[in-house]
Amino acid sequence: MKTFQEYLDIVNQAIAAIPYPEAPSQLYTPISYHMALGGKRVRPVLMLMASEAMGGDPMAALDAAVGLEMFHNFTLLHDDVMDNADVRRGQPTVHRRWNDNTAILSGDTMLTIATQYVARCRNWDVMDLFNKTAIEIYEGQQWDMDYENRNDVTVEEYINMIRLKTSVLLGCALKMGAIIAGAAPEDADGLYEAGVNMGLAFQLRDDVLDVWGDPKTFGKEIGGDIMNNKKTFLLINAMQLAQGDDADELRHWLNDPYATRVNKVAGVTALYERLGARQLAEAAITRYNDLAIAAFRQVTMPDGDQQVFIDLTNKLSGRTY
Repeated sequence: MKTFQEYLDIVNQAIAAIPYPEAPSQLYTPISYHMALGGKRVRPVLMLMASEAMGGDPMAALDAAVGLEMFHNFTLLHDDVMDNADVRRGQPTVHRRWNDNTAILSGDTMLTIATQYVARCRNWDVMDLFNKTAIEIYEGQQWDMDYENRNDVTVEEYINMIRLKTSVLLGCALKMGAIIAGAAPEDADGLYEAGVNMGLAFQLRDDVLDVWGDPKTFGKEIGGDIMNNKKTFLLINAMQLAQGDDADELRHWLNDPYATRVNKVAGVTALYERLGARQLAEAAITRYNDLAIAAFRQVTMPDGDQQVFIDLTNKLSGRTY
């Protein structure tokens, strides 16, 4: 199996070669701008890796991989509008550089381009999985928005939300690659399970990085979830654990519309640390990371390929940093 970097180079070259129309430039320039921001490109790389591990030609999955990455980035354009985010991968978001309407319409166009690329594989099972995953992601986004107005969200509800919003796309990437390679259904399903658990660990790590990460490597301003009162794993546990003065202080930060970013992020972060929310998140990350590795071990593939997936799982969960 090629290295992650080798697959990443292939994906980046294919994305850079996407032939966008010249006009209307206000529609396509934001797309090319956003796609040029880069990112980990984990999803398309996973698809190519799965295709090769299952005995297929990874290049046969390249168009679908590019399509899945385009789809992922379409969701980011819309998420940035909904979250009122200023920065994505260290650069101004599309809706900040242009405007909300441009981000929405360019995002819609990205969805259609993504579907065109995935459809090039001419496999109905792949298209069914793609469409099923897309709807699940929209459901997850709706739950995420619904939870902003609720103070009784449970950890179980949150885990289901991030499974839909984030994790199923990693599972989809792996299973798509397996289907395109002609893998046995049980192996394709095993890769999907591994990807979902990998995604849960990955998203929980993202929650932690939003509070304690380095903005230079994280690519976004630290504390965005805190400023938006997002019901993350950290906040939900803090709300359940806080008593007395801690509960009063947490309510203050959640309800004060005049709190400055510096003060609110510092105050809520200190509460998370006192209440042990970070330790709970780290334990959950380890649990889902271990489940992902166990699923990979059940899939029939060369031992060396299996180890590549395990090493990548550990890296994405942050356990090797």
